[in-house]
Amino acid sequence: MSMLFEQPDPTERFRERREAARRRRRRHKAALALFLLGAVAALALGAQRFQSGGLTAPTTTQGRTPQSQKWAVPKPRPLPPEVRGVHVTMALASVRGKLDDYLTLTTEGLNTIQLDVKDENGEIGFVPSAVPLAIKIGAARPYYKPREAVAAVHAAGAYLIGRVVVFEDPKLARARPDLAIQRPDGSVWTTSGGLGWTNPYDKRVWEYNVSIAEVAARMGFDEIQFDYVRFPSDGSLGDAVYPGKTEIAPGWVIAQFVQYASKRLKPLGVRVSVDVFGLSATRDLGIGQVPRRLARYVDAIYPMTYPSHYGPGEYGIDNPNAAPGETVFMSLAHFRRELRGRNAKIIPWLQDFSLGRPYTLGEVKAQIESARLHDVKGYLLWNPLGVYTPGALAPQG
Repeated sequence: MSMLFEQPDPTERFRERREAARRRRRRHKAALALFLLGAVAALALGAQRFQSGGLTAPTTTQGRTPQSQKWAVPKPRPLPPEVRGVHVTMALASVRGKLDDYLTLTTEGLNTIQLDVKDENGEIGFVPSAVPLAIKIGAARPYYKPREAVAAVHAAGAYLIGRVVVFEDPKLARARPDLAIQRPDGSVWTTSGGLGWTNPYDKRVWEYNVSIAEVAARMGFDEIQFDYVRFPSDGSLGDAVYPGKTEIAPGWVIAQFVQYASKRLKPLGVRVSVDVFGLSATRDLGIGQVPRRLARYVDAIYPMTYPSHYGPGEYGIDNPNAAPGETVFMSLAHFRRELRGRNAKIIPWLQDFSLGRPYTLGEVKAQIESARLHDVKGYLLWNPLGVYTPGALAPQG
């Protein structure tokens, strides 16, 4: 029986299948190309519309987009190679022309001013509208205009540190006993000098102080330096009651506050630092200051190495007040040991006042030379009256 169709050649059938597969692949490639072309056109059109709406399409600059640049943390003002500064109270800053008088010391070597933002009386040197509680309790005072102070210090080429006293705060303690350290009967606990303290365990106290510091940072202060960032050291400490006290040790409470403050302040482009007792690197003083722990969160540690504040026999020195150079040298040796491996700079407070014996340029310079022997980042001079010894701020020769 003859067949109506010839039997297909297997080889030929294979060739046809291969050719059909090739045609399918070509069609797929063409379709993909058309899809990609359309996508590119759509993106171009979208970019054109984006720009026509008054915005600029993102472009990269050295691997970063404007979005990342927008949220970049501003850099702090450069720290002087060697800090040489003095403390200025808010009351002195309120005297017309007084801040300018201090700035004339730049001709002698001054390059840093530490100005009270909030002092140990609980007063604030200006009126921070962003902190209504400070206004309500009468803590905010118009001693100086912060923007004008910042402009004057920077115009003189100096660096500006804002001092914020934290937990010693008679104003807040009196107005808000619920935020204060209390006595067993619920009244406000006070030091032997009659000063009220706020409760380091109360996060509302943290918020209050850091909010004040934030205002100063936004006004242009280069650094926020926290003082009295500790538990009290005098008075009837056994009678002190801390509402809401936890099992967290004082040394961790203070460190946690400093960590909290740094997280809030550093994004504003300011440095953060703390004042600590001169003996806090030598032994536990029971006030919650652990320099090595604090150094994890701050840019600088400022030990208060006033020789008149050391007792007889400290560091094996019979009378530390009569040996200012040796006393400062030993104290800073302990701080260098404790902060080894930490990035925080050490900048000591030095004594420029007389207590127990006269302090002249010789005593002040002896402390400065001891600080320089340790190759620390500089020094600040403290005098509660704001009177500083001529010649004490001279650069290193």
